[in-house]
Amino acid sequence: MNTTENPWQTLNSAIRYENPWLSIRHEEVVTPAGTPGIYGVVSFKNKAVGVVPIDADGYTYLVGQYRYPLNEYSWEIPEGGSPVGTDPLESARRELREETGLVAQRWTKFARIHTSNSATDEEGFLYIAEELEQGDHEPEDTEQLHVRRLPLAEAVEMVMRSEITDALSVSALLMVARLRGI
Repeated sequence: MNTTENPWQTLNSAIRYENPWLSIRHEEVVTPAGTPGIYGVVSFKNKAVGVVPIDADGYTYLVGQYRYPLNEYSWEIPEGGSPVGTDPLESARRELREETGLVAQRWTKFARIHTSNSATDEEGFLYIAEELEQGDHEPEDTEQLHVRRLPLAEAVEMVMRSEITDALSVSALLMVARLRGI
């Protein structure tokens, strides 16, 4: 048996909800066990991008904001959406500037991730931004942001204490810590 072949069979698929950011598909399927089933898939109209900015002193920047779906405050790396068909790096540059006012001269893409592959097809791209210059931030109308500068190791400790729970941020900060030997 080839483990990379799709063992699922889709019988039919219909979009049940759609807005400018996502759609939700209801699908009738035959499972890998050969039994009938259903599946709901959330498809995003953006790719996710996340940025770990690191300044000359080894500090990073987190963005705090209230997240409506969670009904709680969240500390995260600068992140956002990249419309399908747009270069994710250009979107990452935009998000970093909008959320923190930072502009980076050096960019490194270090990961591609799926944020919750049991229910969504969302794909994310993670970047390190270095050689930073401070400018004015330009948050979107839906964002009330607080920017915090802290040592990268402290941000990693926030992950380990579950003070940072956002999937992009957790993945990015732990990966960068490993890459940097922290």
